[in-house]
Amino acid sequence: MKNKTLKLFGLACVYLTLLACGSIVTKQDSAPRNAPDVSDVPNAIPRDEPRSKYGNPAHYEVFGKRYYTLNTSRGYHEKGIASWYGEKFHGRRTSSGETYDMYAMTAAHKTLPLPTYVEVINLSNGRKVIVKVNDRGPFHGDRLIDLSYSAATKLGVIGKGTGMVEIRAITAGSVSTSQIVEELKVPDVASGPVGMYLQVGAFSTLATAEQLKLKLQQQIGDAILISPLTKPSGNLYRVRVGPLASVEYGDSLASRLLDLGFGNTHIVVE
Repeated sequence: MKNKTLKLFGLACVYLTLLACGSIVTKQDSAPRNAPDVSDVPNAIPRDEPRSKYGNPAHYEVFGKRYYTLNTSRGYHEKGIASWYGEKFHGRRTSSGETYDMYAMTAAHKTLPLPTYVEVINLSNGRKVIVKVNDRGPFHGDRLIDLSYSAATKLGVIGKGTGMVEIRAITAGSVSTSQIVEELKVPDVASGPVGMYLQVGAFSTLATAEQLKLKLQQQIGDAILISPLTKPSGNLYRVRVGPLASVEYGDSLASRLLDLGFGNTHIVVE
């Protein structure tokens, strides 16, 4: 009985720690009132560090959805939507136990081990930064990563609030000192054509994908495509809406499709 009580207490502590992170609270966030110049804030420097004692449960639940912490960050590489969090959470405890500093180069992620260092590339302008993932989130919509105020400013996503990014995990020694010191400065040039889509389903048979496409065409007027993917286990046919004009429209469309009974949508960036 005692062990069970201690286990429940531990789970409660983990959940309360997650509630402390920036992406849980729903009150409006904001940038600093007197926005400072963060151009000289250096990139995070990847280090070999022990894992956070409380920030890496095997799994946890937020808003009824279960998330599974990855065993390792090695090889992690993904594209998606970045958001940011700032003044409202400045000085609060993160899921790793560290204090959130909106002027530091940090970020929140739902499943990467804490801490993990990642390179983040803004696919719209080619800017790059290195941040330390030390928090959990974002738990809003299809956001992939929540950036600190400084990181979001340096990437150029503060104005819009969100941006299409590519992130990859990096380890100590995998990035040269010169890259870190020079902050991976690159011209404001997009890395290539990037599309954002709302994926509604993925099926092993083309016929099933075509059935879903037909149902969607009867409900919405947006362009719908079937994107095939060849895998060792067989073909996969992904039904997608898009390309989307903006993240905000993707959120609105996802909400609309949810009301129509399409509940497994998520935004993808390719």
